[in-house]
Amino acid sequence: MIEYIYRLSAGGKEVDLIKRQWNELWESISGPDLWITFGNGLFRILLIIILAVLVVRIGTSVVNRLFRKRDRGPFRITERRENTLKKLVQNALSYIVYFTAFLMVLDTLTIPIGALLAGAGVAGLAIGFGTQNLVRDIITGFFIIFEDQFSVGDYVRTSGVEGIVEEIGLRTTKIMSWTGELNIIPNGNIQQVTNYSIHNSIAVVDVNIPYETDIAKAEKVIEALLAEMPSKYPQLINVPESLGVQTLDTSHLVLRIIAEVSPMEHWGMARIIRKDVKTTFDQNGIDIPLPRLVMYSRDNDSMDSINRGE
Repeated sequence: MIEYIYRLSAGGKEVDLIKRQWNELWESISGPDLWITFGNGLFRILLIIILAVLVVRIGTSVVNRLFRKRDRGPFRITERRENTLKKLVQNALSYIVYFTAFLMVLDTLTIPIGALLAGAGVAGLAIGFGTQNLVRDIITGFFIIFEDQFSVGDYVRTSGVEGIVEEIGLRTTKIMSWTGELNIIPNGNIQQVTNYSIHNSIAVVDVNIPYETDIAKAEKVIEALLAEMPSKYPQLINVPESLGVQTLDTSHLVLRIIAEVSPMEHWGMARIIRKDVKTTFDQNGIDIPLPRLVMYSRDNDSMDSINRGE
């Protein structure tokens, strides 16, 4: 009987304890302090995000304005280098601002930032030996930008890829092929670069003429045509030059023409020269060689002698 009364009183105490804890929890949930704290935290997070977006947009606008005034500033840079540096500065600004905003949000949520940074440092040391390629990519990217090896908009060939540079980052470089493929190359894999966009290009055109054609006449016609071309085509730097006979082929000879043009205009200019040469040849009665088939036949007397064994 005493034991039963003791258990009953103990059970009553446990029920009272549960009720008291539930009441305390309900008061904390329904009380104004929690919702005020929650509202303040949510307001701070939204404010941090909005300010971060505004800072990035304003910073991007300021960077564009600064680079737009490069001709009036103390430091003169080319348009090629402007596009590269402007994109790099804008990306770096975005990374810094958003990373800072992320840390501020963690601080608002009362998450210990110091412990996270310490853990990240230890983890960084642990995986440092496995990120050698990443470090190499970043160092190579820094030297590519610092030495101005190539810039956004340049036409380059590197690592088996040829095309226009779309973006240069500290870790990767994006190159768009002329057929539309976007190639992303780690900077550490860029060993040798051929840049077609820095200096003037040379258009090389080989013109085939038959052997029976008067070479002097053909060269005179070509030289007269080349002298008129700079006035029609502004991409030409100088008057194209006729170098004369380049090779002697089996059924024709080859006359070579070279033309100095603006960077990356050599392919288009070569097509124009071929078209104009063909039109001029037609006007002057000069043919373009066609494939030939030469057949030899013996007369009947020779064949009869062979048949008789004479």
